[in-house]
Amino acid sequence: MTRILFVCLGNICRSPMAEYVMKDLTSKAGLSEQFEIASAATSAWEIGNPVYPPARQKLAEHGIDCNGKTARQMTRLDYARYDHLIGMDESNLCDILRIVGGAPRYRSSHRMAGRALRMPH
Repeated sequence: MTRILFVCLGNICRSPMAEYVMKDLTSKAGLSEQFEIASAATSAWEIGNPVYPPARQKLAEHGIDCNGKTARQMTRLDYARYDHLIGMDESNLCDILRIVGGAPRYRSSHRMAGRALRMPH
C-alpha cells in the first residue's frame, strides 16, 4: 500500500481538496485498496474545523463529497507512516522539514511552487 499525505497551512482548503481529488481518482481507477490518502496542516490554527465552504462547494461541483473531514495538524509520526508527504507550497515544505526534524537522509523530492525540495528519510 502506498500512503500519501497532502499538507498545507490550515488543512481546510488546498490539502483536503488534494486529498479528496486523489481519493476520487484512485476510486475511479479501481485502485482505492492500494492507497491510503489523507491531509494535514502545518499549523494548529484550524484544528477541528471543517473544509472551507468554497473548497467544499468546488469539490461538490465535481461530485466529490468531503463531509466529515476536519482539520488536523501533522506530527512527526506522520513522517514514519506516510510514503509521500506533499506540501502545497514552498512554505509548507519548509514547515514539514521543521516538524519532522530535518533528518539528513532523503527519500523523495517533490516539486511544488516551481522549486524542488528533497524530503528527509
